[in-house]
Amino acid sequence: MNLEKIINLVNGNNIPYKLNEPLSKHTTFKIGGNADLFLSPKRLDEFKNIINLCKEEKVKFFILGKGSNILVSDKGFNGVIICTNNLNSIEIINDEKLIVGAGTNLSKVCTLAYNNCLSGLEFAYGIPGTIGGAVYMNAGAYCGEMKDVVIETTFINEMGQIETINSKEHLFSYRKSVFSNRNICILSTILKLKTENKEKIKLIMNEISNKRLEKQPLEYPSAGSVFKRPEGFYTGKLIEDCGLKGFIVGGAMVSEKHCGFIINTGKACCSDVEQLIEIIKQKVFLFSGVSLEIEILKIGE
Repeated sequence: MNLEKIINLVNGNNIPYKLNEPLSKHTTFKIGGNADLFLSPKRLDEFKNIINLCKEEKVKFFILGKGSNILVSDKGFNGVIICTNNLNSIEIINDEKLIVGAGTNLSKVCTLAYNNCLSGLEFAYGIPGTIGGAVYMNAGAYCGEMKDVVIETTFINEMGQIETINSKEHLFSYRKSVFSNRNICILSTILKLKTENKEKIKLIMNEISNKRLEKQPLEYPSAGSVFKRPEGFYTGKLIEDCGLKGFIVGGAMVSEKHCGFIINTGKACCSDVEQLIEIIKQKVFLFSGVSLEIEILKIGE
């Protein structure tokens, strides 16, 4: 793989980059080998130029936010990781709309909305991801989803062109959107919120935060819920009913606090998590006849 042209491009534009960067440093699971090249562009034209050059040179690339729903191979990623952490602007327009850069932390957006008496995003408070990742997978929790607030998204499509779609064109469904399984780069999104009493917003945010602390293993590295919730069932209960609470493979463990989470107890590798996922899927199916579908995204070799 020839990265010379890409490195020349980023050098010529003073774009921060690292060679052989450990992806364990950039995911909430704290798991994964190295990326050949790790980039952090700042401007939209930089993202567009890098992506188009990767395509011209037939170099694999992956768009990474906070890495909160990602499992990276122990062998790393043979290609270019393009991180959106510098796309972190937030602008309030028309009093109740926010234009948010794709790399902006969800909790930061929730806090800004609260400070401006804007409601509708409370469900996302505490989710350790970015707006871009949340839109990509229609993230949701506690009776709210991104589909409830997103009205427009701008992204770089497969043709390397900047495109904007409206709310209906997102085709949101449970943990899916029009972006799912597409190699695109979300740049920004517009959220439509509503004016509400500040204390009422704070009350909801505190309630959700307390629920997360009580029910989720936030003290350990993880990728959040590993599986999508099957219709009519709760994933954590299905796994617990199989006797898998606290079950360990290597450094990966089924959380004792919430069986829908797999946690990194300190030295887990990707293969540990993959083996544990397969054990869970097999046992749940044998015990209940329910086929679990993975929610987290595996990348790498």
